[in-house]
Amino acid sequence: MMGVTGVLARISELQTQLGVAPAATTAGTRTAFASALADATGGTTARTGATGEQVVAAAKKYLGVKYVFGSTDPARGLDCSALVQRAYRELGVDLPRTSAEQARAGTRVDSLKDARPGDILAFNAPVDHVAIYLGDNKMIAAPKPGDQVKIQSVYETPTHIRRVVGTDSAAAAFPTTAVRPASLQTSGALPGVPYADMFLRAGAKYDVSPKLLAAVAKVESGYNPKAVSPAGAQGLMQLMPGTARGLGVKNSFDPEQAINGAAKLLASHLKEFKSVPLALAAYNAGGSAVHRHGGIPPFAETQAYVPKVQKALAKLG
Repeated sequence: MMGVTGVLARISELQTQLGVAPAATTAGTRTAFASALADATGGTTARTGATGEQVVAAAKKYLGVKYVFGSTDPARGLDCSALVQRAYRELGVDLPRTSAEQARAGTRVDSLKDARPGDILAFNAPVDHVAIYLGDNKMIAAPKPGDQVKIQSVYETPTHIRRVVGTDSAAAAFPTTAVRPASLQTSGALPGVPYADMFLRAGAKYDVSPKLLAAVAKVESGYNPKAVSPAGAQGLMQLMPGTARGLGVKNSFDPEQAINGAAKLLASHLKEFKSVPLALAAYNAGGSAVHRHGGIPPFAETQAYVPKVQKALAKLG
């Protein structure tokens, strides 16, 4: 394994090849190493000496700021990844903007019992929510529309835990590839669920949690591929005919076509709204309704639908 001295030597070679003026470095000095690394790669690194406790303190300054999706201005509001980004930025750490990118920053922490204050907790697959760990199973986060930055319990097992400060600058500058959750890796992830293999294949293809797809199917049709709603939604995933055509689904009563169409639709909503509840609301009421109301629309059906799917998802583990 290459040590700091070896990495510095390699950086010096790269700088020579690229015509970049080398930074004055000493093998044992992290500050010089981080500077050289940033110069050679264009990456960003943490300010030397920043601690997780300082990250927590920085984040707590925003307690009570309302949640506003897409906002990075605390005077207007913050979303979850903006909170994380701002807290780290106060300590000289430049993080990416989105929660999915932040879930690849720094170095991997194997489990919550190994987490330290200041670590980034990321949730869901694909990642759509991040928070900062406080210790003692608590975190600070900007949770959702209608809520505010607050301290809350870690309500489910994070899919990723990342350490950006209090670790080697080289690791922080070169994010590692996150391990795909087991729910996307193994056919045994949905025991007893009808069409489990189809949910797993569609989830892997469109990068959507198979458990989320299965939960939607449970609420939409009770896993009945022949279901038809009074409004005309069809099949296992209750796709409207026009929606199905737009997704390339020729037969909504075919379980595999329906699941793939729903996975494609959910992936699009998750990418657009970066929130599982909002993506579910869009699946039920349409993305335009979510935008128009700035969150989950005030429709009785949609207001009931989102928690039903979340409950079904929780039952799947």
